[in-house]
Amino acid sequence: MKQLHRQYVWLGRFLASDPGRKRFQQAGKATISLISAVFTMLFLLKMFNQPAVTPAIVSGMVGMLGIFVVMDDTTGKKKVTTPLIGVSVAAGITMGSAFAHYSLLVNSLMLGAIFSAFFFSRFAIRYFSMGMAGFLSIYISSILQLDASHLHWFYIGIATGVVYAYLYNFIIFKGSVHMLRRSMRSFHIQSNLTFTILMKMIEDPDESDKRRKLLERNVRRLNEYARIVAGDINEEDLKKLWPGIDPSQLRLYVFDTEMLIQTLTDSLKRLKELEALEVTELRRLLVWVIRSLRDAEVLAQDYDPGSLEEAETAIQALRLLLSEMLNQEEKPEGWVYLIRRIESIANHVLEAAITIHGSLKAQETMLTETEKKAEPEVEENEVKPDEGNRSLKPSTRKAIQALVAGTLAIIVGELIAPAQPYWVLLTTFIVQIGTESVGRTYVKAFQRSIGTVIGAILGFGAAKLVSGNSELEVFLLFVVLFLAFYFFTVSYTLMSLFITMLIAFMYDLLLGGISVQLMGARVIDTIAGAAIALTVSAFVFPKKTKDKVADALDEFLIDLSGYVSSYMDLFMVKEDRSLTDQAFNLDQKLQVIKDEAQSLLQRPSVVTRSGIGRWITVATAINYYAKHLLASSHRKVPATLSDDLNPVFQQMEEKITSNIETLRHLLKEKESTRVLWNLSEEREKIETLAPSRLKSQIDLIHHLYYVWKINQSIVALGEELGAEVKGAHHK
Repeated sequence: MKQLHRQYVWLGRFLASDPGRKRFQQAGKATISLISAVFTMLFLLKMFNQPAVTPAIVSGMVGMLGIFVVMDDTTGKKKVTTPLIGVSVAAGITMGSAFAHYSLLVNSLMLGAIFSAFFFSRFAIRYFSMGMAGFLSIYISSILQLDASHLHWFYIGIATGVVYAYLYNFIIFKGSVHMLRRSMRSFHIQSNLTFTILMKMIEDPDESDKRRKLLERNVRRLNEYARIVAGDINEEDLKKLWPGIDPSQLRLYVFDTEMLIQTLTDSLKRLKELEALEVTELRRLLVWVIRSLRDAEVLAQDYDPGSLEEAETAIQALRLLLSEMLNQEEKPEGWVYLIRRIESIANHVLEAAITIHGSLKAQETMLTETEKKAEPEVEENEVKPDEGNRSLKPSTRKAIQALVAGTLAIIVGELIAPAQPYWVLLTTFIVQIGTESVGRTYVKAFQRSIGTVIGAILGFGAAKLVSGNSELEVFLLFVVLFLAFYFFTVSYTLMSLFITMLIAFMYDLLLGGISVQLMGARVIDTIAGAAIALTVSAFVFPKKTKDKVADALDEFLIDLSGYVSSYMDLFMVKEDRSLTDQAFNLDQKLQVIKDEAQSLLQRPSVVTRSGIGRWITVATAINYYAKHLLASSHRKVPATLSDDLNPVFQQMEEKITSNIETLRHLLKEKESTRVLWNLSEEREKIETLAPSRLKSQIDLIHHLYYVWKINQSIVALGEELGAEVKGAHHK
């Protein structure tokens, strides 16, 4: 299988998808928990001759919610939230069934649950989960007209659902260790198939547009996988899976591998343009380096130490070729720097792999008979400090928007669908979840509407096709439920499509048939609910998309300031600092910027007028330079600065920090000094005073190249926003 996924790109892509099988496991747990709770309650109800099936439906809902809406960041917190979901549902069912005939009171209860979910989320995410569960339980009580006389059975069903959710989430499928192993396997497969594409591009002199697009697509996927894997790495799981490896070591290995592939992708394109790949020896060495690194299964149980020796020999051969080029009187124009980058980052990957393997081997000889028990996780409050501004908090603004939208949704629901007035409200609530800006609300509302329309057509057709075969309908119901959960984080449109199909099957089962009018009514309700959510988002305490993108970019720049300062300190402070986590954080923040700008990116004219496109371009360039800054950093040889250079470095760090702060103010349109520094003077001093490459183990000019590129990007954007640039222009 290992060899097959290297030969066939489609197979490698399939095996690498869903890193860690997170989506599959989460969807599987939620679906199995729901099924277990439903059939357990059906068995109990039949045993005690109870004709009602609604307790089984409520039990299944709790079994699903106990997994799907529990979003705390630690296992300890999730274990506390899971039974609280049951408490919230019990309260909702009790009030919903008790006041079922008082529509005004039911409306107030649902609006209160929605408001509380958003408002109290500022203190802890579990309060949002509880509010959502409370709203859904009141909603179910209203839709199914639950009888208060059966409350004891509902409580039994709720307890059953909580038990199954806890069982599947924390006992049977608790294996985050296996998830980390699968995530690393997905990352390796994706890396290997990208290496294979690169080798084919080197060996084949003809430029293939199809292969180039395939390569770019796989590099983007690898970047996504690297972020996922970096988030999965934790010390507790590493001790169980690969004892002896430090989390920072594994993250650095992931980072270096991703950077090598990105560097190869960019450099090979340039080398082809310079006709460097016409040189047979260079082509042979590059393929040798890539193949040897691809074949080095560092974390495999049957790992072959000879594979790293092969990679070391290949990189050494490339290094010798580079030395020959540097010693030539006429150096190939443009080649040297590109090959040097490839050799440098390939060596980083090799060193990271050797370090990991060395740690594994050392641990094998030091294993003791006893294992340390994992320390219990301590519950911590998630209360965030006040940011010190007088503007409305996001949670408060969202709660008010939800209250207004919910009120409108109930009114509209009563007008267009008095028999089931709350479907509009449900859609409005769901669309508002996770959408802080007008643009994000628009995208989600549009996706929800499209998914519902297509799902209604497919669901109506499928339900009609299998109508009367209840066993098959139940099976298909659970299949589409699983698919809805599985695609939830991938495509909201697909999730909406499968949810609508689920509803079609439920209507056919529970109501004894389904009609075009019934499904059409649900489509109209959905579009109405989405439209209400979007309208309220645009007119009630609106958060413009540009402002939200500016907030995300501001967070990116804050992290960038700390990252660059930490890098500069490596030359001035004699202490080992790991920058890998900071580099991954920057990558995550850039993705947030792109996500927030998604609605604008679909409209090129708006992007141009708003300047958002330029912001994203500069942020992407800065992130690229920042990652190469770490990839090009000195890892083993300590930097030593002369007395002349030390103050220059300090001044350069101060000016970059000042530039970033000024740019933050400019993007927020705040009053500031509006002065930027171009670092030309500092660069000239360093290039004059720095020891040459032959006289020093640390090439300062090389290691500062991307610092200057980052500052140039900051200055360019700041100048466009009206700042004055000071400092002598570098020539």
